[in-house]
Amino acid sequence: MSENEQKAILTLCLMAAFADGGKDERERAEIKRIAESLGGNGAVNLAALYQDVLLRRVAPEQAAAALDSPELKQLAFEMAVCVCDADGARSGEESAFLERLSGLLGLASAPSRRFEQDADDLAGAALPEPAATPVHASTQSAAELDKMILNYAILNGALELLPQSLASMAIIPLQMKMVYRVGKSYGFELDRGHIKDFLATLGVGLTSQYVEQIGRKLVGGLLGKMIGGLGRAAGSTVTGAAFSFATTYALGQVARTYYSGGRTLDGPRLKETFAQMLGEAKTLQQRYAGEIQEKARTIDPNRIVEMVRQT
Repeated sequence: MSENEQKAILTLCLMAAFADGGKDERERAEIKRIAESLGGNGAVNLAALYQDVLLRRVAPEQAAAALDSPELKQLAFEMAVCVCDADGARSGEESAFLERLSGLLGLASAPSRRFEQDADDLAGAALPEPAATPVHASTQSAAELDKMILNYAILNGALELLPQSLASMAIIPLQMKMVYRVGKSYGFELDRGHIKDFLATLGVGLTSQYVEQIGRKLVGGLLGKMIGGLGRAAGSTVTGAAFSFATTYALGQVARTYYSGGRTLDGPRLKETFAQMLGEAKTLQQRYAGEIQEKARTIDPNRIVEMVRQT
């Protein structure tokens, strides 16, 4: 994948992130931080692309025209869909943007709509229906909660090793489902809005997290290698696996602290606790690197939506 192709795909993803014009300020700030942090890590200056998109110095037509192969056009569209669906609520503006993008890329409508439906199903698979009866604290022990959080972290690290767009997108619904289960174990029935606010308070936005995942892969040239036929990623892709493992593990442990204490921690304390736990989780990931790679070999990419529903 050439530098221009990388820039084009990242540009379209950033356009998708801001397509609805209604992003939370915390989310916008997080996307800006990610763009700046990744800007110097490769040939593509993501921070400059962020400014170009924000100031409308580049049009979707320009970015789409830089992609020649059917594989890269499909990849760009799939990533844009995942960015729009990352927060689970695609707006009319986002749907219109995707419709326009599909036309600019010259994609067949039927496969594009099938992928959109898969992404919609995945985004909506995160949480169970609200309970009809009052929720009571579960009998899960501390060891059982630790094991559940660790299993989610290993699974999300494994998903990061897969090249499929839906595999990366599945990480966010699984994180939300994990937080839901932790809260429920302490007697709280959480809805999507509460969990999104909880993650945003920690500095973990939904759209921004997906942008970071794909930014790491594209700036590092990893997706180009995947498209070249290497399939399940190896080598430097462990960086992404470590990132997803650590983020998921830290989220689970902070959620456990928060809900076990009756939701009494304020925003600054939550962010501080998350930062500390994230550092510990990055070290812990090395111990489970083998299990993450083994888990990746067992995942069927064609059953990712079903897996998220059942996990």
